[in-house]
Amino acid sequence: MTKPATAPRRPEFSSGPCAKRPGWAVDALENALVGRSHRSKPGKAKLKEAIDKTREILKIPADYRIGIVAASDTGAVEMALWSLLGQRGVDMLAWESFGAGWVTDVVKQLKLEDVRTLTADYGELPDLNAVDTDRDVVFTWNGTTSGVKVPNADWIADDREGLTICDATSAAFAMDLPWHKLDVVTYSWQKVLGGEAAHGMLILSPRAVERLESYTPAWPLPKIFRLTKGGKLIEGIFVGETINTPSMLCVEDYIDALNWAEGLGGLDGLIAKSEANLRVLEDWVAVTDWAGFLAEDKASRSNTSVCLKVVDPWFATLDADAQAAVPKKLAALLDAEGVAYDIGGYRDAPAGLRIWCGATVEAEDLSALTGWLDWAYRTVKAELA
Repeated sequence: MTKPATAPRRPEFSSGPCAKRPGWAVDALENALVGRSHRSKPGKAKLKEAIDKTREILKIPADYRIGIVAASDTGAVEMALWSLLGQRGVDMLAWESFGAGWVTDVVKQLKLEDVRTLTADYGELPDLNAVDTDRDVVFTWNGTTSGVKVPNADWIADDREGLTICDATSAAFAMDLPWHKLDVVTYSWQKVLGGEAAHGMLILSPRAVERLESYTPAWPLPKIFRLTKGGKLIEGIFVGETINTPSMLCVEDYIDALNWAEGLGGLDGLIAKSEANLRVLEDWVAVTDWAGFLAEDKASRSNTSVCLKVVDPWFATLDADAQAAVPKKLAALLDAEGVAYDIGGYRDAPAGLRIWCGATVEAEDLSALTGWLDWAYRTVKAELA
């Protein structure tokens, strides 16, 4: 099969860290407050600007707190789990590797006794109607490694007694998060906005704050997890007084990404672009004879971390090792051609490919990629057949 004549202009399709915004260059960081303390007046102002712009673009209610915390989305989720859980039973939802990781933390590290685990295979969702929101609930909005998202939050009761703790790292800025249904939301800068790593966002509803101020966990908390002092929320964390030292270069980069998002039309523009990107791959899958979506249900198919599987009958005749090798060979071949970087499926996921479709990726690059995907598959199949 002849190689396509047109290649993606930007071959960065990684699902994290993700592609920088279109047009990004290092000079976007020229106003970074380097060489200054993050606790200085201008340092605090930069951090507060990042928080304020976050609230505006994500349409976060005025009474929700927004904090910048350490260790990316993982750090933000861990802060929530260790600080909030234990007051009542908890339902843990897992349908991919990161959700499964939170289950491990709660069951084996926190060792909570009243835990219900609702799971599903990659590509599917557990029964959301079985969730009891009078208990605490921990879930990912979008399963980054399975390409499966929750279709909505109708299963979360408005009059719930428990807290909903939502890992939204590959959903924030690409999917509509109904804030009145969510008590804790976390994400990282390096996903949908293509920011730099190591910083996480922790967003708390008034109900979550009430829990923090009225409940003390039975276990000790390290300093980096402590959100209260003397039984009261440390309000400074939520106006830019971070617990640890942030990178002011990364903060500047995040502000740049937020400004770009604003120019794109804010949240609505970001969602529209991501969904249009997904449609490029949906249109291609509809006419290709070898690839399909791991998430077969369109309602729960991610519009950011799009996971593909091989559906060619020939593929089913291969043994497990050969099946695992095919997507790896595809990804390596496209990487060597310089047309797609880092599109191999996650190590714990079924053998396949994973292509980022967030708003920092251009539809024309995805369209160009589809021809290369077909070329690579024919090439690998011919080699192995």
